[in-house]
Amino acid sequence: MTPIQVGDKVPPFSVSDDRGNTQSLSDYTGKKLVVFFYPKANTPGCTAEACDLRDHYKELQDAGYSLLGVSADTEKSQRNFSEKFEFPFPLLADVNKEVINAFGVWGPKQFMGKEYDGIHRKTFIIDENGIVERVIDKVKTKEHASQILESI
Repeated sequence: MTPIQVGDKVPPFSVSDDRGNTQSLSDYTGKKLVVFFYPKANTPGCTAEACDLRDHYKELQDAGYSLLGVSADTEKSQRNFSEKFEFPFPLLADVNKEVINAFGVWGPKQFMGKEYDGIHRKTFIIDENGIVERVIDKVKTKEHASQILESI
């Protein structure tokens, strides 16, 4: 796993979201973007993170940012997650791991002494030209919006 770094240009992507719409990096040309990766919809940490971003969505928008959440869940799982918690931002259903691999967030993880491959919880803050401005490696799920806002 080699994640993209600050200063890197984000590779192009096109993936379906929770509503069946195609979301492409090119849709955000000229806009600031926050792309947050989470392991699995409807799990406690991922729910806390996404709900914190939902609760501070207006502040992020006021700062000029669009948001995209990404996991390898199906479109249906993402839609259920989004509807259950009323997320105002798209959740990408990256089942083929196109975006996950492009950003380099898939790799070995450890939990309770067991090693397995999975999505690393990371957030990328991207400028209007598609260049990574900041990477948040140590996401605080219940305070994630403030981590993002403190850097912009």
